[in-house]
Amino acid sequence: MFRRHGLRVAAATCCAAAFLAQPAAAGTGSPGAPGLGDPYFPEYGNGGYDVSHYDVQLRYDPADDHLAGTTTIVANPTQDLSAFNLDFALPVKSIRVNGAPAEFGQRGSELTVTPSQDLPEGAPATFVVEYAGVPSSVEVGGTNPWIRTPDGALAAGQPEISAWWFPGNDHPRDKATFDISVAVPDGTKVVSNGTNTDTESQAGWTTWKWRNPKPTATYLAFIGIGQYAVETKPGAFGQQSVTAYAEDLGPNAGAARASVERTPEILEFLSGLFGEYPFQTQGGLVSASQDMGFALENQGRPTYSPKFFDDGANTSVVVHENAHQWFGDSVSVDTWRNIWLNEGFATYAEWLWSEAKGNGTAQELFDHYYSALPADDPFWQVPPGDPGVENVFGDAVYDRGAMTLHALRNVIGDEALLDAVRTWVSEKRYSNGKIEDFIALAEQRSGKQLDEFFRIWLFTPGKPAPGADSGIPESATRAGSTPPKSVAEIDATHQRVHDHH
Repeated sequence: MFRRHGLRVAAATCCAAAFLAQPAAAGTGSPGAPGLGDPYFPEYGNGGYDVSHYDVQLRYDPADDHLAGTTTIVANPTQDLSAFNLDFALPVKSIRVNGAPAEFGQRGSELTVTPSQDLPEGAPATFVVEYAGVPSSVEVGGTNPWIRTPDGALAAGQPEISAWWFPGNDHPRDKATFDISVAVPDGTKVVSNGTNTDTESQAGWTTWKWRNPKPTATYLAFIGIGQYAVETKPGAFGQQSVTAYAEDLGPNAGAARASVERTPEILEFLSGLFGEYPFQTQGGLVSASQDMGFALENQGRPTYSPKFFDDGANTSVVVHENAHQWFGDSVSVDTWRNIWLNEGFATYAEWLWSEAKGNGTAQELFDHYYSALPADDPFWQVPPGDPGVENVFGDAVYDRGAMTLHALRNVIGDEALLDAVRTWVSEKRYSNGKIEDFIALAEQRSGKQLDEFFRIWLFTPGKPAPGADSGIPESATRAGSTPPKSVAEIDATHQRVHDHH
């Protein structure tokens, strides 16, 4: 993905403050934690339960951005619970837990729920939340990731977006399956993850139903609402491909199609590198919003800003977002500190695509970027393995992250790197990973001790020096004045991205 991040800061809403100060209801249970303890975003997610499924039913009017919804959450308590939190920012009308009305209070995007009875550990529970509001009017800590478009809205963002359209456990560590149903005025289209299982019209409203049967992180669920040309056609691996292009793309319409329609070809290329494609759906959506300055790897169906196609066709961004289907979507970060596992790998996939298409080898791209940035450039002061909250989506995570993987390739060889990567995505499929886990796997598969290598590249500020430990040949310091052909497209993609950080 390419997106600036938002920070959640508690801000009192309604009359929540007094309620939140009350002690938990009497019983054997105790309250679940209001966050999962992510060192970068401590309030993200919640403790005390795991979600297995979300059923999200919405009614949305593009004319006034009014959204009304009922979300049913199927969860498994991991402790005896007297109270628990959901991550949600819109006004709530009512909550039922296991069919009974529950008390609740709300502060910012922290929704605290006290059920009428404690929830026993291990006993499946259902939470039904009814709500309504105008998502574009709700800010939490100065952040609002909801995007209004000329013809509707787009719920897509990283690291947070779900709290503006459905309540949940908003951290990549708690994945779930989804059913998403959205009613909109006739003539308006709705695109989401997974398969369109039904579309029905009644009394001037059309309901679009989407089913996503694979474990999905909350920020990777999305909806695009508006005037789209929605097309279903054969894709890679015998699957259907669903694409959606905003009707008002203007001069970018042709370039957008020339890029996104290559998704099946790109997925076949990536699966040849990384192993079996982990999902059952594919495609992409190009929004008409000029306020959207990013692309996002929504699970099975990325979204793209029209700006990526200002200069013509751009397959680099399509490669990047689809590489995330393996790195970020199937294998998600255990905490946001591990973001290199998403962005470094997706950026390196762009380099491998360039190499395969004869537009510049990965080594030529490495040499170009390494030599173009002097040692005193601030770029080198951010360690991709622990970039800090302020740089979690910064240049170094992407570009130095990709350089790390190429240097690793130089140290352990092509076969060992591919073996480690394929084993990683296979063993971690639909789960989460840490950088330290990948380092251990790379050492196991290569038979080499790599602590010093990863210390230099991922955890130490400063420009790595050429040498055997760093995987940098002396030739990298003498890159030619003419950059590889693919640099212009890669740079244009990343420049638009970084302009919005």
